[in-house]
Amino acid sequence: IAGMVLALGMAVDANVLIYERTKEELRTGKGVKKALSDGYANAFSAIFDSNLTSIITGIILFNFGTGPIRGFATTLIIGILISFFTAVFMTRLFYDYFMGKDKLLNLTFSSKISKNLMANVHFDFMGRNKLWLSITGAAVVVCIAFLAIRGLSQSIDFTGGRNFKVQFENKVEPEQIRELISSKFGDANVSVIAIGTDGKTVRISTNYRIEEEGNNIDSEIEAYLYETLKPVLTQNITLETFIDRENHTGGSIVSSQKVGPSIADDIKVSAIWSVVLALIAIGIYILIRFRNIAYSIGSVTALACDTIIILGAYSICWGWMPFSLEIDQTFIGAILTAIGYSINDKVVIFDRVREFFGLYPKRDKMQLFNESLNTTLARTINTSLSTLIVLLCIFILGGDSIRSFAFAMILGVVFGTMSSLFVASPIAYTLIKDKKSNELNEVSK
Repeated sequence: IAGMVLALGMAVDANVLIYERTKEELRTGKGVKKALSDGYANAFSAIFDSNLTSIITGIILFNFGTGPIRGFATTLIIGILISFFTAVFMTRLFYDYFMGKDKLLNLTFSSKISKNLMANVHFDFMGRNKLWLSITGAAVVVCIAFLAIRGLSQSIDFTGGRNFKVQFENKVEPEQIRELISSKFGDANVSVIAIGTDGKTVRISTNYRIEEEGNNIDSEIEAYLYETLKPVLTQNITLETFIDRENHTGGSIVSSQKVGPSIADDIKVSAIWSVVLALIAIGIYILIRFRNIAYSIGSVTALACDTIIILGAYSICWGWMPFSLEIDQTFIGAILTAIGYSINDKVVIFDRVREFFGLYPKRDKMQLFNESLNTTLARTINTSLSTLIVLLCIFILGGDSIRSFAFAMILGVVFGTMSSLFVASPIAYTLIKDKKSNELNEVSK
């Protein structure tokens, strides 16, 4: 479901790109037919590149993920492919059909409110590039410090542990169950989330005594869990009833799962590699498409900053936020999806920079970058806001099991948009400017 909803949010991106380019063409005095045709043509490369980079992260997510993460990746990839087809081809057929009959010729692709909104902005982004990079660098250092000192709340996916799905006779609050167990299980990690909507079923995850080996460890922990949960069990049920997976009278364990430390280590290594490989793959693709390593370095550095800041935010917030902020495979899925979404902004901006370099080769590089950022600013803000609306719906209405994922994606969209403007672009500009300066010095010698 999250994959479907997120695909809908990301599908807006291509449509906004086309309509923003069409509005630009209309401002030059072109008729609506010609403006729309040029809008589609000029937006295609940015749409293609941004969708392909998202698919790259989806493929990596599928290969390194397991279970529901693979399902999410599959749904997201299908959604991206379909949205690309509908945005680029189906909508074009729609407009061609009606405009061929001399209909829809009064379209302006704007309302009274949006007509001049961010249409002629002239922010000096590059003039303060050192300030933006310094602020980002300080934020990254703070996040790394929190990660080193406070760490992360790791789920049993990464630490090893046990999952117990427990069904009660009466409605219970997950926080009430978590407090009961935490008071008895010492320093062990414990998380409890609601399963379903009946309010009677929870999933208890803990790494309590996971390092110990023995034939009776599992039985001892189930007995200890029974003693801990007695205050919320009904009908004075026995231990035998509580551990009976078939008999749910009065409350019992419905199912259980164990992840050993060695398996958890393998999952953690795979998760780290999936993020690293996603960054490398995107960097290589940007290099191939833009034929300039400055764009690759700017993109990968910005994406790495996004990742560190999201991790840092989780390190700062876990323990006092009113929902689980455990780091698990679902969180890694959110990180990779955020990377795939974040690169969209960077591709669109760099595509405009490349276009302006071709149109105005002798113009000052700082002016070219500023114009590129300002002319794509409306698209950047619009697509980020539309995706945020979708993610807020998931965050508020999706339930506890998906709230952590939505929170990571919200951070990814916010920080990804900011890093496009204040990290990727300044780094690419600095590298290109320095390269041009070195070339001029060589010529003068």
